[in-house]
Amino acid sequence: MKSDYLKKLNLFKKAKREKWALPQFNFSSFFQYKAILEAAEEIKKPFILATSEGESRFLGLSLAVFLKKEAEKRIKVPIILNLDHGKSYEYLKEAIEAGFDMVHFDGSHLSFEENLKITKKLVKYAKKRGVIVEGEIEEIKGSSRVHKKRAKEIVKNFTIPKKAKEFVSKTKIDALAVSIGNVHGMYKGKIKLDLERLEKINSLLKNTFLVLHGGSGIEEKEIKKAIERGITKINVNTEIRLAWRKGTEKAFKRFPNEIAPYKLKDPIIEEIKKIIKEKFFIFYRL
Repeated sequence: MKSDYLKKLNLFKKAKREKWALPQFNFSSFFQYKAILEAAEEIKKPFILATSEGESRFLGLSLAVFLKKEAEKRIKVPIILNLDHGKSYEYLKEAIEAGFDMVHFDGSHLSFEENLKITKKLVKYAKKRGVIVEGEIEEIKGSSRVHKKRAKEIVKNFTIPKKAKEFVSKTKIDALAVSIGNVHGMYKGKIKLDLERLEKINSLLKNTFLVLHGGSGIEEKEIKKAIERGITKINVNTEIRLAWRKGTEKAFKRFPNEIAPYKLKDPIIEEIKKIIKEKFFIFYRL
């Protein structure tokens, strides 16, 4: 179990050293899962397959674990399964017991002290079982949908470098989700990241892997600057959901009388796959 844990950590270490980022792709439907696999099969690079707490409750933890194992057998590249934005110790413990490789405890809705206490407890439980832990201290605003506002209108809290150092030092988490102007979802206008803040956080947390949530809708050049300054994992969800919607609408236009779901697959998978491949190229700087 310890060797598995070290293998997973080595992927993050390699990303940080070589200045690329592990892509995280969330899924909640078989069409999304199949499109992610097809794209990954072509690119042949490691990635993170993820479900949010809501997505995992829909799919079932055990099914998500099974699908990840099947994907790894088929593609023959390392895949990490992450429980994204878990809100409670109890549910993340269930995910660990089910076989998730990584869990993200989002305690940003709690006081700093309470977040610290639960994260420490989770790390102790997870590391004994070879599971990577991601923490979060400042809430990353938004939700995985299309919004009418501009991103800067909802960004409230930025990660404070010294506070991040204290949190990591006391909890021993492997990865930290940072708030540097990024938001969940897609918004009007360009998203401007606080790269100077990111540099400060990275200089204080040399051995911690920094995670950028809200990878949908951030321009390529901004993403690349963030990777240069220490981001080693980037999450994508909203663009995958939008591609699923766009592909589904195309499918029904193309086949208006079709009722067999699998016969609608081509336009749906095409749209999602396009996004997945694009992210692979940007995050890996191919």
